Amino acid sequence: MTPVLAISAWSGTGKTTLLKKLIPALCVRGLRPGLIKHTHHNMDVDKPGKDSFELRKAGAAQTMVASSQRWALMTETPDEMPLDLNYLVSRMDHSTLDLVLVEGFKHETVPKILLFRSDAGHDACELTLDEHVIAVASDVVLPLEVPMLDLNDVDEIAEFIVKWRAI
Repeated sequence: MTPVLAISAWSGTGKTTLLKKLIPALCVRGLRPGLIKHTHHNMDVDKPGKDSFELRKAGAAQTMVASSQRWALMTETPDEMPLDLNYLVSRMDHSTLDLVLVEGFKHETVPKILLFRSDAGHDACELTLDEHVIAVASDVVLPLEVPMLDLNDVDEIAEFIVKWRAI
């Protein structure tokens, strides 16, 4: 199975900002990353008025929209079951991936890099370090028992991930 690595932090810490820079840095290093982004919002990738939206709203449990550039599968989850990260990862085409990055899912039992930003409104003592935390990326030095990475040094973080993946 493709390795899974979560990038986890409190809201406003910069997960998406980091990932927008980290993904190209990993690609330059020859890795093909996939991404699963967790959101707490009711989201929809389709637009009202589009045929696919109307057909899905008509009751299709799953709707796939496909073109020569990309395809997307939308699955209705009316029972609001808790998200199952393993299931979501299993839906990805692992033949095209070297790594699955996960934004969020900080309580999942997968390897993760925690982010800490000193001006994001939290104290470093609030960090939850467990056996799944492989590093902390921070904008300040913290006295921790796990490797510390510079949150503002995307190349350092990318190199760490490449080495971790090779283990």
